[in-house]
Amino acid sequence: MIEILPSILAADFARLGEQIAATERAGIRRFHLDVMDGHFVPNFTIGPPVVESIRKITKARLDVHLMIEDANRYAPVFIEAGADSVSVHYEACIHLDRTLHHIQSEGALAGVVLNPSTPIAMLEDVLHLVDYVLIMSVNPGFGGQKFIEHSLAKVRALSAWKQELGLQFPIQIDGGITLDNVGDAIRAGCEWIVTGSSIFHSPDPEKAASEMLRAATEANAVRV
Repeated sequence: MIEILPSILAADFARLGEQIAATERAGIRRFHLDVMDGHFVPNFTIGPPVVESIRKITKARLDVHLMIEDANRYAPVFIEAGADSVSVHYEACIHLDRTLHHIQSEGALAGVVLNPSTPIAMLEDVLHLVDYVLIMSVNPGFGGQKFIEHSLAKVRALSAWKQELGLQFPIQIDGGITLDNVGDAIRAGCEWIVTGSSIFHSPDPEKAASEMLRAATEANAVRV
């Protein structure tokens, strides 16, 4: 199922509840929340209290992306705060199999994230386990970056591999997604599209979210 996941990091936190409600009116059913620790990536963002506060104002699914060093320790904390799905970086998890099982045992979907320079071959031993895979189309740490075109080749290869193995997990993409390239991402094989600036930095987030959903749905209808 095609979904647009507005990235909360790009929202105006002084108007967060208002902007979440606006995008929900456009048909958004899942939000993306970036968690950064200043170690794995050079930035700090939100913690569990913010997730808990957002959980109180929306029934939408909350997708938490952990860009942190000790995901195994903190994933359950974010799940308790209200996360429905938690993704962790292949590059940050020493015991990835254990971490994925741990997230699932806490009642959330478990995803794996690959940085732009990490090949999809690194996922060979966990593809049977993951609930979704996130392909980063920018280097993690900051919003508003330019889309890395090579990411689409990785998505195509992962999509083909998934079909060959008979697996059903959605492929997610995050970074630099706009109305101009969302169709390319869908046609490459993505189903979950994370986009922040294109929605929350627009004058009308509800309209922007609606247009992004429509463009993604149309691209999916003609996917070959």
